[in-house]
Amino acid sequence: MTRRTEIESLEEKVSQSQVLSRDEALVLAQAAGSDIFTLFASANKIREHFRGNKADVCSIINAKSGACSEDCSFCAQSSRSRAEIPVYPLLSKETLIPKAVAIKEAGIKRFSLVTSGKNVSERDLCEISGIIPAIKKLGLSPCASLGLLNKKELEQLRDAGLDRYHHNLETSARFFPEICSTHSYSDKIKAIEAAKSAGLSLCSGGIFGMGETWEDRIDMAFALKKLDVDSVPINFLIPLKGTGFADRNLLHPLEALKIISIYRFLLPEKQIRVCGGRLQVLGEFHSMIFFAGADGMITGNYLTTLGRSPRDDFRLIEQSGLVV
Repeated sequence: MTRRTEIESLEEKVSQSQVLSRDEALVLAQAAGSDIFTLFASANKIREHFRGNKADVCSIINAKSGACSEDCSFCAQSSRSRAEIPVYPLLSKETLIPKAVAIKEAGIKRFSLVTSGKNVSERDLCEISGIIPAIKKLGLSPCASLGLLNKKELEQLRDAGLDRYHHNLETSARFFPEICSTHSYSDKIKAIEAAKSAGLSLCSGGIFGMGETWEDRIDMAFALKKLDVDSVPINFLIPLKGTGFADRNLLHPLEALKIISIYRFLLPEKQIRVCGGRLQVLGEFHSMIFFAGADGMITGNYLTTLGRSPRDDFRLIEQSGLVV
């Protein structure tokens, strides 16, 4: 059986709602040469089958920047980072709501507040709980990424009107100790399970290009499948000067697109959202993200790096034959 035939056979299996094994996922990871484009085409068909022609677009704001106690090697805001970034406490409601209004006027319907640190203080949690209803009143779907919160804290956010909680696994359980020592993989699992228990929609994914293997990437996909998350953000490492991973090389764009496709095979019914690093890593291949199986993105700027304007991203979605 040729690699192309194997890929098409696995596509048919997924389309029949059968779950691929780890070994079958590794077969997909071995796609090379022209077979890579067979992989993209199959992932695109799976996207169309399970997700239709809709693209989910969200935007985030760095609501509290820097001064983080955690030592994540990929992050410009970590305690070990010497990257030059803005450092400021939680932004006020008077600052955040006009940002939300601008997001709404740009045609985006999902808006997420992101804070640096292991978790937010009780004071900041109360402040954010007071901001969420104002965001929701605008007609936006409010999300938050506030670190390792417990069920009680997450229920407070839910009661304030929060729709979705974001917390990335980042990578596999095996590789995680290579990127962070100040909290554990099990801490992350616990936080995600707490959000699910609190009745919140879940957003969790990871960062690729940190030195992980294909086995690590596939293991994280299966972990996300087990957690039954709703949205899977796919980020590509940007090796920022001053961070622990400053010496890493950017992923090859075709490898980045392969990751998107394989995640579509393994998580066919979920939102596969391309996020940080998509411009820097994909370059001229950026327009292929939807044809490789994605059905979502973050638009606008990220936490410490630049993104694309909503106007440009909406144009890409339209040109790809999808609708927001």
